[in-house]
Amino acid sequence: MKEPARPGRVFLSAEWHDLAMLNYEIDPRLLASYIPLGTELDSFNGTTFVSLVGFQFHKTRLFGFLTIPLHSNFDEVNLRFYVRRQEGATLRRGVVFIREIVPRRAIADVARFVYGENYTRHKMRHSITRRGAAIEARYEWQFERHWCHLYASATGIPATPLEGSLEQFITEHSWGYSRKRHGGCLEYQVSHIPWQVWTATSAGFEGDGTALYGAGFGDVLARQPDSAFIANGSAVQVFTGREIS
Repeated sequence: MKEPARPGRVFLSAEWHDLAMLNYEIDPRLLASYIPLGTELDSFNGTTFVSLVGFQFHKTRLFGFLTIPLHSNFDEVNLRFYVRRQEGATLRRGVVFIREIVPRRAIADVARFVYGENYTRHKMRHSITRRGAAIEARYEWQFERHWCHLYASATGIPATPLEGSLEQFITEHSWGYSRKRHGGCLEYQVSHIPWQVWTATSAGFEGDGTALYGAGFGDVLARQPDSAFIANGSAVQVFTGREIS
């Protein structure tokens, strides 16, 4: 079950659409230097995952009402992994972003300032193709004069992930954690209803994973993903953060 939203101010509200989520098993030692203080790696049945995710922001607002011209609808691609933190009797499950790519400088600047996340700006484009019961989501971004892309294709009717499934594990981490420059950690909550998902029949990434994400990640992303799916998305609220130790 998703943890109820804690009291706090909503910093960002939006709709997230057509999330293509490619999941790769990874040696946890590759993630050791990225783990924020006060958290520990989370795993699924003893296996550690990173996810390469492409999706669309729609109707984006700051503080529930403020819109920035030309910045309401845009794409994002991120590489993320999963952590957990004990807060009293509650286990909080969250994500840590290795890198997040967006198409506009103002979006990247605001996210770096408010949450300390590693946002960069690149030209982006996407295509969502639906033919009958089939769907394909493709996200592309330009990096060093070359176009990278990720895609996932599926067919059938989307369904809510089964309790205890990998799809539930990937989609139901409802906290974000980022490392502060002085060594601390920022914790913030992301709230949304459970998504429905299509299990991908094919999926992949093409690009220079080492140049994009650093040593070790290129080899991981060069493989076929160990699982992949498309999530339909929903309205989302991102709360202001607080520093933890």
